[in-house]
Amino acid sequence: MRGPKPPAVTLTVEEQAALEMLVRTHSTPQQVALRARVVLAAAAGLNNAQIARQYSVSLDLVRLWRDRWRALQAVSLADLPVEDRLSDAPRAGRPATITAAQTCQIVALACAAPATTARPISQWTARELADEIIQQGILDRISPRHAARLLKRGTANRTAAATGGPRPRTMTSSRRKWRRFALSTGKPPPWASRGNGCSRPMR
Repeated sequence: MRGPKPPAVTLTVEEQAALEMLVRTHSTPQQVALRARVVLAAAAGLNNAQIARQYSVSLDLVRLWRDRWRALQAVSLADLPVEDRLSDAPRAGRPATITAAQTCQIVALACAAPATTARPISQWTARELADEIIQQGILDRISPRHAARLLKRGTANRTAAATGGPRPRTMTSSRRKWRRFALSTGKPPPWASRGNGCSRPMR
């Protein structure tokens, strides 16, 4: 006897394109790419059992990401990009893994020219920055994706310093994003945790 039909997943053109891009991009983490495939298959009309067989995963995994995707569709892609929707949620109450002091060190590193670290590159990439953070002992591990966010912050600081403009208030922007999420869904995101950062970016 067949079970109940799973809730349908309907994608906008932008969501479809973003999911397909994640699947095609070689640098996409395997887990994220798999979850994107699950969502795409659900949108194509496959039921949970069919998706589980197609990708050799459990029914629980398929149900989780079908339901997670549907729950987050009320939020715009500008506020919560596709890759963030498919990322693991930190456990509730889990302490921050990067302290404010470490964040300051990483942002300062991103602001510095790679030549100061003897790396044979002219501009930082997310992977090079992640490798250098680990090599300098700032952190034991950090993903290129997380390093990319910090690199963006450092680049913005460096641009502001060069142009004489105000430095970005990154933590305020982050809080605004989660506030919009809470307003859209009626509840705070279960994985939201207090962000780390310096009250003032290092000069």
